[in-house]
Amino acid sequence: MSIVVLSCSLNPHSKSRRLAERAMIRLGGSETDVLYIDLAQYPLPPCDGGTAYTDPAAIELKETLKNAWAVVLAFPIYNYAAGSALKNMMELTGDAWTGKTVGMMCAAGGKGSYMAPMTVANSLMLDFRCIMVPRFVFATGEDFEGDGAPSEELASRVDELADELLRIGTALA
Repeated sequence: MSIVVLSCSLNPHSKSRRLAERAMIRLGGSETDVLYIDLAQYPLPPCDGGTAYTDPAAIELKETLKNAWAVVLAFPIYNYAAGSALKNMMELTGDAWTGKTVGMMCAAGGKGSYMAPMTVANSLMLDFRCIMVPRFVFATGEDFEGDGAPSEELASRVDELADELLRIGTALA
C-alpha cells in the first residue's frame, strides 16, 4: 500500500468525510495503491498513555500507517481546533507517522478557524519529521452543495492537493 486517506470525523453527516471521498476519487485514478479509512468505522479507544496502545484496532491502524508512504488527513474543525478523534488517532499511532508525506483537508463552521490545521502540521513536522504538502484545503459550509457534495471549486482544490501529494510523495518515496 502506498497512500492512506483518513477520514477523521465521527459525525455521520461529516463534510470532511466528503472531502476524503473526493480525494479517493482523484487518487484512485493514479497508479498508486490507495486505502480509505474512516475513523467512524474504526473503534479506537481513548489514548490513556498505557493500555490503549495494546488495543488491536490501534495496533492494526499503526501498522497500516507504517506501511504507507503518504497520508491524506480529512478532519473537522471544532472550536478553532482539529477534532479530538484526529488527535487521539495520532497519539495512538505515534512513530508510524515518521517521514510520511502528509496532505490535510478540513471542514470548519466558519472562516475564522483557517489557522487551526497548523497545530496538526506542527505536531507532525516536529514530532515525526513528516513532509507536509504546502497546500491544504480549508472549507466552510458555503463550499458544499445542498446535498453535501463539494462544490466544483472545492472539488478542484481537493484535486490540486491530491496531485501535489502524489508529486511530492512520489519524488520522496
